[in-house]
Amino acid sequence: MNKKIVILGAGESGLGAALLAKQQGYAVWVSDMAMISDARKSILVEAEIPFEEGKHTEEKILSADEVIKSPGIPSKAPIVKAIVEKGIPVIDELEFAFRFSKGKVIAITGTNGKTTTTLLTYHLLQKAGLDVGLAGNVGKSWAGQLVEQDRAWWVIEVSSFQIDGFVDFKPAIAILTNITPDHLDRYDYKLENYIASKVSLFKNMESDDLAIYYADDLNIHNGLVKAPISASLATISTSKPVEKGGYFNGNTILLKHAGRSMKIESSEVVLKGAHNMQNVMCAVLAALAVGAEEKQILAGLKDFKNAPHRMEFVEEIKGITFINDSKGTNVDATAYALESFEESLVWIAGGVDKGNDYSVLFPVVEDQVKALICLGVDNEKLKSAFAGKVQKIKETEDIAQAVAWGLEYGERGDVVLLSPACASFDLFKNYEDRGDQFKSAVKALKSKQS
Repeated sequence: MNKKIVILGAGESGLGAALLAKQQGYAVWVSDMAMISDARKSILVEAEIPFEEGKHTEEKILSADEVIKSPGIPSKAPIVKAIVEKGIPVIDELEFAFRFSKGKVIAITGTNGKTTTTLLTYHLLQKAGLDVGLAGNVGKSWAGQLVEQDRAWWVIEVSSFQIDGFVDFKPAIAILTNITPDHLDRYDYKLENYIASKVSLFKNMESDDLAIYYADDLNIHNGLVKAPISASLATISTSKPVEKGGYFNGNTILLKHAGRSMKIESSEVVLKGAHNMQNVMCAVLAALAVGAEEKQILAGLKDFKNAPHRMEFVEEIKGITFINDSKGTNVDATAYALESFEESLVWIAGGVDKGNDYSVLFPVVEDQVKALICLGVDNEKLKSAFAGKVQKIKETEDIAQAVAWGLEYGERGDVVLLSPACASFDLFKNYEDRGDQFKSAVKALKSKQS
């Protein structure tokens, strides 16, 4: 009899896991407490994968041999508690996918900077001509991609929630950019629990693997005292030169790895800001470790672009990061964008509603969004959907006003995210126009602050 896998949550990761499990001969069943989008339902039907929506049928779920849980579902959820009490293993989609890939993994986590570091690492490996894929919180589900093809290398962005579902997942290279207090409601309001989650990315690594982390971070230091790393180490610092790793002195990056040294002027890098130099050091160390040549790395640092209008870094103002995800024109795309961050969010949304069901966004919005700024001509549906779920809701038809409120309501370390979940045609020509106007407004606001 086929091993039975139940998948909780039919988002990007859940759908990918379902398709891979089906391909590998498991008996698969998908259960989602929210409604599943029509597009995803049609994929499940076509793959002949049974599912339920709007409920969790406990009897069916508790008959599983193994459960793959969406990272958005807390371990404290009653259904998850029931599964654990019955002794059924609960894992993450990335843990499941790891079983079916022969490729080597570069896994990247951190409270801030992980998306940029992930995209840059992927870009540098592409520049070096490697057979490389991108997965995790950026791009498409790893499991879903493995249905089609494997790669020699995978660059994977991982959140603490995903790490919590790891058992055997072992990166060849793991990067921890930083740790600042976040998501403490998921960790019993104890910073040490969140730290333990992050540093456990390194737990299965061996001496021939490479761990890269930010040495100036006291939280990382405290975590590693309790959970020492067996992997080879490379550290990055902005305060003092290091023996193995990277140091940024304010103008120049100095890197040393495996007998190779490299010097990079910050003026040669398209990314700007000290926090981005930390991301650059992490990505370049990973690229050096896999054998990329210096000239390939330098070329990659010059022409790297965060995808336009798709989780695109715009500026940092007073410690608040502004992200343009104007291409997020539906609820599914916006769900992916919101779930990509561990930081507190000021969310700018709205436009022409396409019959959206916002309920799929409720868990992450209640967890992370401190203010919702509705940018549209008719915001009634958006406002009523999130009334009582977000502390502050404002509305405007002026993108400059929306951006100004983002700065006003955000605090250092927060993210202001434009991810509309709607079409753009009420106020803009298209999503590119909306994204371009957002970027212009953010840059104008930054020049006023300086």
